[in-house]
This record gives sequence, structure tokens and C-alpha cells, in this order.
Amino acid sequence: MKYVAAYLLATIGGKAEPTKKDIENILASVGADADAEKTNALLTALKGKNIEEVIAEGRTKLASVPSGGAAPAAAAPAAGGAAPAAEAAPAKKEEKKEESEDEDMGFGLFD
Repeated sequence: MKYVAAYLLATIGGKAEPTKKDIENILASVGADADAEKTNALLTALKGKNIEEVIAEGRTKLASVPSGGAAPAAAAPAAGGAAPAAEAAPAKKEEKKEESEDEDMGFGLFD
């Protein structure tokens, strides 16, 4: 990811096609080491491509990825309205259950 970020920073800085040296200089400026193999792989993959088009293509691919997510939250009551039933009910105390030797299978995380 840092190689892609360095590539994008170089393009924002005015380089239409950043070089290996450009990416290495950007990474070195923040104290990161550049792996020549990863840098070369990135440059090979992006050679001759317009970065805006690559980003647009990536967005269309991400648009088809299901993201799931939780159901939408209920709307907040209007000012001066009644409190929802969940807030009005007293909170139940959770009972703490002590672990026995059987439940942790006789060994701990750091044994």
C-alpha cells in the first residue's frame, strides 16, 4: 500500500509516470524502506496507464462488492416525545459466570 501511496503522491506532484527513483525518494522521506521487487511490480502494472482511469476502474469493481452492514438505526424521537421502551426498562444485571477447569480445557493463553 505504501508503494501505491508513493506513486499517487508523485502523480499529484506532477509526474505523469513516476520512476522507481521517485517512489524510493518519497518513501525515504518518511523513513520507509523501498523493496525493489515491489516497486518494479507496481511500475510494471501501471506502465502506460492513466492513473485516473485505473482509479475509476477500481471504483467500478468495488461498487459490485457486497458490503453487508447492520440494519439502519431507528429514528430518534421528536423533541418532547416519549422515550423508547428500551430506554425506559431498567437494565438487567449480567450474571458473571466463573470459569471452571473444564471450560478452559486445562491450559491458559500464556502457559
